[in-house]
Amino acid sequence: MPAPSAIPAMPTPIISVKPVVLPAPERGDDLQVRLSAPVTGTGLPVVVLAHGNGKSMSSYDPLVDFWASNGFVVVQPTFLDSRTVALTPDDPRYPDIWDIRVQDLGRVLDELDRVLAAIPGLGERVDRERIAVAGHSWGGQTAGMLLGARVVGVDGPNRTDPRVKAGVLFATAGLGGDELTPFAKENFSFLNPDFSGLTTPTLVVAGDHDQSALSTRGPDWFTDVYRLSPGARALLTLSGGEHLLGGIHAYDAADTTDENPGRVDVIRRASWAFLRSELGIDDLAWKQVQAEIAEPLGRIDTK
Repeated sequence: MPAPSAIPAMPTPIISVKPVVLPAPERGDDLQVRLSAPVTGTGLPVVVLAHGNGKSMSSYDPLVDFWASNGFVVVQPTFLDSRTVALTPDDPRYPDIWDIRVQDLGRVLDELDRVLAAIPGLGERVDRERIAVAGHSWGGQTAGMLLGARVVGVDGPNRTDPRVKAGVLFATAGLGGDELTPFAKENFSFLNPDFSGLTTPTLVVAGDHDQSALSTRGPDWFTDVYRLSPGARALLTLSGGEHLLGGIHAYDAADTTDENPGRVDVIRRASWAFLRSELGIDDLAWKQVQAEIAEPLGRIDTK
């Protein structure tokens, strides 16, 4: 008889509330977030999810639904680059969006009680000592700053946040400098990361067919954060995965060039299990995922 699965077969119903509005007069627009949580359970961990360029708090349902229905509270801010905000390049905030994104994540953590209050009784069910961040693409760089990454050449504050105990970085940009295309050098000077200070336990997720228009290298560019950060504990590489990793950003999305529900399922199970392990809940599911994931879907490397 096969061993029982460490991943629940019957997920818990969830509730989502949006928008939860955090006043931010100095930002120019108040910060809007979505809050998702299981309807039952106590001691719930929190994950703050940073969206990719143009997306919003309404994105990433395939991840959010799974995480929340399996015991996580998920908070999703909408950044100024979101198409729902419609900021134009002539807006004076535009060059600083990358930094405002990081400030937005900090604001969510600073005002977590206000966010949680949007669902009555949720605040009493949350474990505030178990907080993680996750991010896809540009959101990966944003979340990575709270995990300890820096931007080379920027003389700003260290944004490492001790409240954050673990992270997951999906399709996160690699080294800058000569690794960037001329277009990226001209338009995205902040794409120049230093991963040496990223010491918070992190799972890196990359697709082996993710060829970025911003890099002169191949898909291995998205594994730099794993190779170069002391905190990156594991690398999940998805065979055939492109930048949207099978469709983690939305169900049945027309812009998913590598649509693969099986790939999405691997990603959400692995990320959930990794966070449970690193947040000290249990490591059974993470051990199970590491034993199960293999080609043709992908592989997990650890260090």
